[in-house]
Formats: sequence, C-alpha cells, structure tokens
Amino acid sequence: AMLLACDQLKVIHVTTHVSLREALDLITEEKVYSRIKLMHYGLIKLGISEPRIGVAGLNPHAGDEGLFGDEEIKSIRPAVQRARIEGYNVEGPVPPDTLFPKALGKYYDGCVAMYHDQGHIPFKMAGFAWDEEKQSMQSVIGVNITLGLPIIRTSVDHGTAFDIAGKGLASDAALLDAIEYAIKIYEN
Repeated sequence: AMLLACDQLKVIHVTTHVSLREALDLITEEKVYSRIKLMHYGLIKLGISEPRIGVAGLNPHAGDEGLFGDEEIKSIRPAVQRARIEGYNVEGPVPPDTLFPKALGKYYDGCVAMYHDQGHIPFKMAGFAWDEEKQSMQSVIGVNITLGLPIIRTSVDHGTAFDIAGKGLASDAALLDAIEYAIKIYEN
C-alpha cells in the first residue's frame, strides 16, 4: 500500500491508480480495515509509538448518515469500529475537508484516504510548489513509502520527472527525504 509521508502529513490510500468509478467498487470494509492496520504499522515504523489515525469519508459531509450515499455506513464505519475494538486509536469516517486540516494541525498522526486524489491533493498542497521562474512544479517535500512488503521501499513522490532531466531544474530534496525515511523505518 502507498503511504505518502512528509513532516506535516501522512496519508495512506484505500485505492490508488484506478478510475473514480472503479474505486467506488473497491472501497470495502475489509480493504478500509487493512489500510487502517497498515497505517498504524507504518506510523510505528516512523517512530510514532501511539498513532492517532483519522479515516476520511467518501461522500460530502462523510455521507451525512446516508443522505449523500451509504459507503460510510456499509464499509467505512464498520472498518473503523472493528479497528477500535482491536485497540487502534482511530476515528472516522471524518469529512475530508475537516480531516486533512486537523492532520496538518497534528490532531491526527496519519490519514486514510479512500481514493487517489482525495489523499494526493492535500499532500501535494503541503509539499509541492509551482516555480513561476522555472515554469515547473517543485517537489519541496514528500516521500512515497510502500507498506506491506518484506523490504523497506521508499521513493520520491514526484515520479521520474523525465521532462526536466538534464535541464538543471531538479532538486535533490525529495530524494534525501526518501533516504532519511528509509533509515527511520530501518531503525524502528
């Protein structure tokens, strides 16, 4: 599972590189529950001994008790309740427009997003910046950590950036962050 991490925000996704329509079918109680467990494990590996996790709702206002969809009632809330019974410090479903500002304010140590853009947009708002002079997006911070593997795997979050290769535009900041996160995981 993909965990995006920087000092300000840590986000794991229930679904990633699928269409939004397909993501809806993939958001199940079991998958949400597994991401809560992986996020807990990942946060411990990052040195957070008692992680507090917030789980995003899918629909506006986290469904508003079924008024705007029932995914929260059928899949998300049962997964959160199951995790709480097992001792995880987790809350949800939380409306994403509330969840991510609270996480940036350190109320949550990590967030579970339901789909790619729900988690990537707040993460990139925290870690990416447009450089008008260079006419390019600069990855100031941000690491992609793959959880659930038998090895430690970290990577820059911005991808390969072949479009700027050899132009003197690239920064090594994200690569250095990826190395530092790998060391932190190894040490914990």
